[in-house]
Amino acid sequence: MTASQQTPTRRGALVVVEGLDRAGKSSQCELLRDYLSEQGHNVKYIRFPDRTTPIGKLIDSYLRGSANQDDHSIHLLFSANRWELAKSIEQDIAAGITLIVDRYSYSGAVYSAAKANPTLSLDWAWQPEIGLPQPDICLFLSISAEEAAKRGGFGAERYENETMQTRVRGLFRTLFERQKNVCVVDAGKTLEEVSRDIQAAVAVCVAQLDTVGPLRTLGPLAN
Repeated sequence: MTASQQTPTRRGALVVVEGLDRAGKSSQCELLRDYLSEQGHNVKYIRFPDRTTPIGKLIDSYLRGSANQDDHSIHLLFSANRWELAKSIEQDIAAGITLIVDRYSYSGAVYSAAKANPTLSLDWAWQPEIGLPQPDICLFLSISAEEAAKRGGFGAERYENETMQTRVRGLFRTLFERQKNVCVVDAGKTLEEVSRDIQAAVAVCVAQLDTVGPLRTLGPLAN
């Protein structure tokens, strides 16, 4: 078989994991990465914000409470942090790598809108996300703000308080009513049960990639 006759590389899947703080996202991302690797997939795991970039370092200072930013400007920095990696995400997916992403545009929009700033609505917050790579599936780890607050480490960063988390949960619900490819997972189950639910949902997503076609981009919120 000549190079020109070789079967094209099957693209990877873009899998996003979202949820309240302490919902178990990082643990489940790691379990999913290990599972997909064992299944023979080429997998990468990334998280947002990426605190290693120049923009990410500004965000890190803000989240740790050592720096203050206007609500609009910090929101745009979060979005810019995602745009910094947009091209590499597209390249990895095209090369057949499945990407697992811990937090993405959905968190970016709802956490900013949850501040209840009258000039920073959910629709305003979504605008800078339009054009970014669209996930093939977004897994939302559903847990109450009260349950999340009981978990270890809660309260270490700026947004980790029950009032904020309750607003965030409501806005996630509103946002997901206007989005496709969202799978709600009960994160109140055991670690193993949640992992199995995630694996099953992602397996269906991966099996449908040939039907879905090329990676798409995020569009405006549906009305």
